[in-house]
Amino acid sequence: MSGRHSGLAVLVAVVWGINFVVIDEGLAGMPPLLLVSLRFLLVALPLVFIVPRPKTDWRNVVAVGSFMSLFQFALLYLGLHLGMPAGLASLVLQAQVIFTIGLAAVVLGERATRRQVLGATVGMIGLAVVAVGRSTGAPVLPVLVTIAAALSWAIGNVLSRRARVASGLSLVVWSALVVPVPAFGLALLLDGPGPVGHALTHLTGAAIFATFYTAFGASLLGYAIWNSLLARYPAGAVVPYILLVPVVGIAASWIVQGEAPDAVEIVGGLVMLVGVGAAVLRGRRPVDQLAVSR
Repeated sequence: MSGRHSGLAVLVAVVWGINFVVIDEGLAGMPPLLLVSLRFLLVALPLVFIVPRPKTDWRNVVAVGSFMSLFQFALLYLGLHLGMPAGLASLVLQAQVIFTIGLAAVVLGERATRRQVLGATVGMIGLAVVAVGRSTGAPVLPVLVTIAAALSWAIGNVLSRRARVASGLSLVVWSALVVPVPAFGLALLLDGPGPVGHALTHLTGAAIFATFYTAFGASLLGYAIWNSLLARYPAGAVVPYILLVPVVGIAASWIVQGEAPDAVEIVGGLVMLVGVGAAVLRGRRPVDQLAVSR
């Protein structure tokens, strides 16, 4: 990846890392799937009337919206609602890195270099070290729900890569149309009309801020850049940058929520950074580049 595109990938990681704390704060007194619905309603409207439809089959748009937006965030918000700590969520969700590389190899025929595989492996070892340090007090169900969210994100990554839409913004905006109605319906089903109606008529400042940050920062800015990078580069070259997200997420949760990392977590975070560098920094020889079978 070019230096400019590498910088954009790092920017996305920072925005997404902070995003976990913003969501967790916004969920106070708010049904999780209602917050998902409001987020993607704001992503889609009114931009869907301004941004041209992505130049791909509508089935690709629906598929990306379903896995990268609806399922991923419904599961993530639900996991946080069930008690998943924001910093740990930012970590566990990065299991999508391994899921994505594996799915890309099977579905797209993308073959990573040994250096990229080694880097991703080192990064995941770092994630495991941090997980061991943080998972002692975490309930099992929220962790499993967050892992399911990671798998959904990985499927969305591969679908986005296969769609090869040049405009990441158009794919984000139009695929967001898939989310609001199903998410709102699930909120009514799981929480009931009473709590949903009360939440809508008593929106907190945290919920409003979370909706705008996640819609304009994490979705429109973050996923527009992300989808554009996936359209330009093989998934194995883009996805390892996201291992930086839990470093930012844990730091943000420490500053905002007092969720302080211990020595084990700090060591694990440093190991992750080493893995990211090994996986994504450009080598000197062509063999270091990711090969794509077509």
